[in-house]
Amino acid sequence: MSKLDVLTPLNSQMIFIDQQPQMAFGVQSIDRQTLKNNVVGLAKASKIFDVPTTITTVETDAFSGHTFPELLDVFPLAPILERSSMNSWDDQNVRDALLANAAKGATKVVVAGLWTEVCNCTFALSCLADTDLEIYMVSDASGGTTKEAHDQAMARMMQAGVVPVTWQQVLLEWQRDWARRDTYDAVMDLVREHSGAYGMGVDYAYTMVHKASSRSAHSGTRLDPVPTM
Repeated sequence: MSKLDVLTPLNSQMIFIDQQPQMAFGVQSIDRQTLKNNVVGLAKASKIFDVPTTITTVETDAFSGHTFPELLDVFPLAPILERSSMNSWDDQNVRDALLANAAKGATKVVVAGLWTEVCNCTFALSCLADTDLEIYMVSDASGGTTKEAHDQAMARMMQAGVVPVTWQQVLLEWQRDWARRDTYDAVMDLVREHSGAYGMGVDYAYTMVHKASSRSAHSGTRLDPVPTM
């Protein structure tokens, strides 16, 4: 595989690392509501394209709390790989899951985790050192304790060969061609829910240009203006 290859559903796998409330409390590099939106959007993208997905947590009962419910709702049957180590690569269950997916061709590991400077960075460096897997770090679905901590961790990982990406970039690389109708509608629904201004633009184009019905179930009346002057 090569970093010149575009991400595809077949060459990719996804890992969510420590997307837990106590970890999110310490995030200062990105607005935390935006972070959760991006994480859930990325999870839904992974499900749309049937990308193998691993969820791992650290010290759930003792410190970090349970994985974001919105993330678990996307993968209600997924096993949760609990760890004691901050470095996910130190856990055999995590290694086994990633290597099993890689054996089927999913050698590009897309990562979204907390915190960037600790759990993401140590995992990425250790995985790269021990395997031929490639790491794609989703910067806007990850967060650090400060912006500097996040930025410096991203820089350190990039020096080691990690590829920086954003969640929407991953989504659209997986889609690649709008002629792929089997995932088109699901991607458009995801964009409208999680992609901010891009999603608003899709809604506008659907209703105002293509004259589609609004996706709102609003059934009330719209009153005409009544000028007072």
